[in-house]
Amino acid sequence: MDLDRRVLIAGGAVAVTAAVTASAVAAVGRAGAAAVIAPAAPTLPRRIVSLNPCLDVILVQLVDHERIAALSHYSREAYGSTIAPVARTLPFTWGTAEEIIARAPDLVITGRFSAATGRALDRLGVHTAVFDVPETVEASLAQVREVARLVGAPERGEAMVARIEAALTEAAPKPGTPRLSTLVFMPGGFASGPGTLMDEMMTRMGLDNAATKYGLRQSMSVPLEQVIADPPDLLLSGEVSPGAPSRALRVMSHPALRHLAGHMSHATFPERLLFCGGPVLIQTAQALARARETALRGRG
Repeated sequence: MDLDRRVLIAGGAVAVTAAVTASAVAAVGRAGAAAVIAPAAPTLPRRIVSLNPCLDVILVQLVDHERIAALSHYSREAYGSTIAPVARTLPFTWGTAEEIIARAPDLVITGRFSAATGRALDRLGVHTAVFDVPETVEASLAQVREVARLVGAPERGEAMVARIEAALTEAAPKPGTPRLSTLVFMPGGFASGPGTLMDEMMTRMGLDNAATKYGLRQSMSVPLEQVIADPPDLLLSGEVSPGAPSRALRVMSHPALRHLAGHMSHATFPERLLFCGGPVLIQTAQALARARETALRGRG
């Protein structure tokens, strides 16, 4: 997954054209009166379109699938999505205004970086809800509750929140467990920086984000020289596909770091766990906990 793609998913964006408003209007003209959407969503939306893969994951667990008019195309990717088997049974769009209008939705949920599409749809009478990228667990749980409210499933939303909170508690280290300095590599060699959702997840799982001691104030590249001078206890890296070379493995195999092989652990986990909150946090917590326990066993 290249950096542009990573930004799209992490920011909740979708691929749209600059002329989205004109395209949408043209789509209405071609589709005729049947494609004109009511100006407000009903109490219980029956045709919901999600344009964001992270919102897709929440939606498929909150509503009966016959109420989903379309998901984002990202969610169909075999290894890039946590819900690919389900997503492949449901309609999808590539995020164009024409496709969205053709689905005749009564609710569209999307990310902040596709707000231009949302404004265009609003002007066409399509009820649209725009969500920010959650940077904390609390914000992620609030997002689950808001999506649940919008789709008329508050009880299912609370049940999802309870499952997430229980999983985080279960995966947290026991009192007295040594904390590990950890660097998490994202696609493109970027390290997950402070103030991010991953940063909080690391902290909760007993891992201290090494990006902070390297002076990072956001997710960005870490010079190899800094890693060599002050190596973390654990290197983690998302893998694009099973067995694909990871950033952590490449760093560990660097001649300057070979002498640290017995002192610095490394592990990989699916790249799809790096980008989303909501129910994906359950798998993320479990993956971080497994890496923590493996690294601690390796230290004797």
